[in-house]
Amino acid sequence: MTPAGRPLLRALHLQTSFPRIPKMCPSLSRAFWTSVTKLSLHTKPRMPPCKLTPEKYQSLAYDRVLDIHKLHLAPVPIAYFPKPLLIHQGHMEWLFDYEGNRYLDCFSGIVTVSVGHCHPKVNAVAQKQLGRLWHTSALFFHSPAHEFAEKLLALLPEPLKVIFFVNSGSEANDLAMLMARAHTNNTDLISFRGSYHGCSPYTLGLTNVGSFRIDLPSGLGCQSTMCPDVFRGPWGGSHCRDSPVQTIRKCSCAPDCCQAKDQYIEQFKDTLNTSVAKSIAGFFAEPIQGVNGVVQYPKGFLKEAFKLVRERGGVCIADEVQTGFGRLGSHFWGFQTHDILPDIVTMAKGIGNGFPMAAVVTTPEIAKSLAKRMHHFNTFGGNPMACSIGSAVLEVIKEENLQENSQEVGTYMLQKFAELRDEFEIVGDVRGKGLMIGIEMVKDKMSCQPLPQEEVNQIHEDCKCMGLIIGRGGIFAQTFRIAPSMCITKPDVHFAVEVFRSALIQHMERRAKQSF
Repeated sequence: MTPAGRPLLRALHLQTSFPRIPKMCPSLSRAFWTSVTKLSLHTKPRMPPCKLTPEKYQSLAYDRVLDIHKLHLAPVPIAYFPKPLLIHQGHMEWLFDYEGNRYLDCFSGIVTVSVGHCHPKVNAVAQKQLGRLWHTSALFFHSPAHEFAEKLLALLPEPLKVIFFVNSGSEANDLAMLMARAHTNNTDLISFRGSYHGCSPYTLGLTNVGSFRIDLPSGLGCQSTMCPDVFRGPWGGSHCRDSPVQTIRKCSCAPDCCQAKDQYIEQFKDTLNTSVAKSIAGFFAEPIQGVNGVVQYPKGFLKEAFKLVRERGGVCIADEVQTGFGRLGSHFWGFQTHDILPDIVTMAKGIGNGFPMAAVVTTPEIAKSLAKRMHHFNTFGGNPMACSIGSAVLEVIKEENLQENSQEVGTYMLQKFAELRDEFEIVGDVRGKGLMIGIEMVKDKMSCQPLPQEEVNQIHEDCKCMGLIIGRGGIFAQTFRIAPSMCITKPDVHFAVEVFRSALIQHMERRAKQSF
């Protein structure tokens, strides 16, 4: 050990949270203390190369941007980091700020840039369509909408064969709510606690993340039910979820019989029996919760829940806004990982690689029920630009095997982050599937209490300073969300993991200094 490392190591031995690690597992102890000895030696991880040299930024000065934002844009403190990033250019998995600094984008515009920033093929298609036709409306036909509809619907099973084009995930879920009620003649809708289905006045009733709730009337007729979270919830453990990485909580479940699933289903039945009418309109579920921190349910839960909903006359809606288009690797759609068939599927974000578009797909029967009740019209839904880009995105996913890349590289990434969970006491859980990953930060693994927000903020900031952009989620903003573009490579993963590891080491170093 270097002389510089010894005082810091002695300081770390004084931290009351650390002696738990040797008692838990000697091998984890060795790995942890080995990393600690490198605290005074760690350097900024080296970035993989990027082919693009960014253009010189020649727009508004940074301070002017801040002034305009403060004076004239929505007064909501949503920007990441104390000094918000001013992004200038993007290329595949990389972003460049106004000063030319490069970042590995592992949040992809909130799980939106599916095939890479400014993908050459998508760019070329957009430019070609831009010179041909920007807009007509649904009052006139144009081939891009019909071509895209045919390509997209070919990826969905029968009877999901009627598509409604809209502009955002919130709008898609708005329309799905209306469809469910029009088809069933019922009102009540159920969604999970921790779910995020949009921020419009209608969908706010389905969204159950505290920071998005308001003290004004919105989304009437919506009820929440317990989220079957096998890490933070009362039941679940090491055999419960469909992920290459399981929780460190132990459970007695057999591989083909999840006791946690049965206990959460009893809670779902309790909601059906006490909180909604005897006949309901439907049930909304993300195949994996996104905003809540990549929360996964016990295997088999959604299948049984869908059955219970249909027994009450309701329809089942899969919100694929974040999980669709191959991101989960093993399947193109998240609902397929649960062996279920929804009555309605909503999608957005990755559908247009960042271009504002979305869609609702349903059965002919449900579509006819809506048509009997109203004349649905959307000025920009199915826009020629949006549909041309949507077709190009589907082609790129297929031609470049991006679903397969999500499976291979995503699994590798999950396993590498799981190694950090085994090394650091404050990494409570690593979970996910494909390129949708959550890393939940805790005070310690025994209590699983959320790591204080100021500490999570600092780790987040340290990652950014070393060139890594990751997201945040969870009820307490305690979970890092990692969802890069599906073009990410294993060298990129090495960089991301080493940056995160360095940020955790820096965090331990700060803790040690504060103890004196």
